[in-house]
Amino acid sequence: MSRPYDSMEPKVMDDDMLKAAVGEQGPQEEAGQLAKQEGILFKDVLSLQLDFQNILRIDNLWQFENLKKLQLNNNIIERIEGLTNLIHLVWLDLSFNNIEAIEGLDTLVNLEDLSLSNNRISKMDSLDALVKLQVLSLGNNQISNMMNIIYLRRFPCLRTLSLAGNPVSEAEEYKMFIYAYLPDLVYLDFRRVDEQMASAASTQQPTR
Repeated sequence: MSRPYDSMEPKVMDDDMLKAAVGEQGPQEEAGQLAKQEGILFKDVLSLQLDFQNILRIDNLWQFENLKKLQLNNNIIERIEGLTNLIHLVWLDLSFNNIEAIEGLDTLVNLEDLSLSNNRISKMDSLDALVKLQVLSLGNNQISNMMNIIYLRRFPCLRTLSLAGNPVSEAEEYKMFIYAYLPDLVYLDFRRVDEQMASAASTQQPTR
């Protein structure tokens, strides 16, 4: 399920919201308090939590150039955009939004963990730049074509995949197909890969 529109007014990611989020998540000891008084530089922030904010559009993140972890889950975001400057991002959570297409990730070459579960995505593509991708969560979307799985063969580091809740996961050959085409996978749909099934699937594994 994607996130329904709340009765609350959609919010804009402006400086006030970002400063409040950084302030709330900053260190609470004396040094942290001092930093708050003197002003926090967005470029020094490594982790940013913006979940449950009723955000409609990703914006104004260009100053967070050293950010490694970004949490934007449980909003009403419709498009993946505004992330171009976040080249050091390692972990990105966009689950529980209203996203229909994968896009806007071309500069995130260091991303290792991407969650897009519970959206409205019907096709896996536009992930080519994510050469370090290890974890991909796409559960509860609208992916129905088994050929989407073949696309994931281009990610040599991929070890964890979630597609549960998509029409494709209901196919009888779903697991065997994944094991055959993604032999290096360790976890599928929150369970460790069945070694016996994986071994059986390897006999029909296509050449790389």
